Amino acid sequence: MYESKKKNYAHMGASLCKTLEKRGFKAQYAATAEDAKNIIAALIEDGASVGVPGTVTVRQIGLMEALAAKGCKVVHHWDPALTREARLKVLMDEMNTDWYVTSSNAVSMDGSLVNIDGTGNRVAVMSWALGKIIYVIGVNKITGDLESAMDRARNIASPANAIRTGAQTPCTKLGHCIDCDSPGRICNVFTIIERCPIGRECHVIVVGEDLGY
Repeated sequence: MYESKKKNYAHMGASLCKTLEKRGFKAQYAATAEDAKNIIAALIEDGASVGVPGTVTVRQIGLMEALAAKGCKVVHHWDPALTREARLKVLMDEMNTDWYVTSSNAVSMDGSLVNIDGTGNRVAVMSWALGKIIYVIGVNKITGDLESAMDRARNIASPANAIRTGAQTPCTKLGHCIDCDSPGRICNVFTIIERCPIGRECHVIVVGEDLGY
């Protein structure tokens, strides 16, 4: 990566973190995915329970393996061996952990985290996890304002996630959202987190790399 680009990401990340701090989040910038993994691994206590929802970013930075090495109990429903009944239980267990680590579909420079979900489990727990919450967000998900963040969630993150999950939706062929009525639609629940939810300790790690969708 060009040095000028790295510096720009660092400046942008610092500006966003300052805004997020004003909104009640504990925010810090990590230049690389490796740095982000190490920051999060240092935050989470050895042996703690950690809920991880459907997030490519968290898996992409190698955090699952780092947590396992710390003796953490990682609770996640992305296990193909789970039966339907077992998966439903794990979905509930994810929000009852000491920590909940996720990403965000978009974050605006004025500090709003925007997310879109099919079942609603991820977006619900992002504001209502019983333990501490960590959001890991690559610079590719930063947008100028709330409107563009919502557009990113619909037209960039959702089609890519629909393709990943094998959903039979128009966006998987068109590459953008047409607000379809498909039975496999994954754009059902939209949330905007404008400030750290009351009574929660929320960390945002802004990473100077493209991560997730």
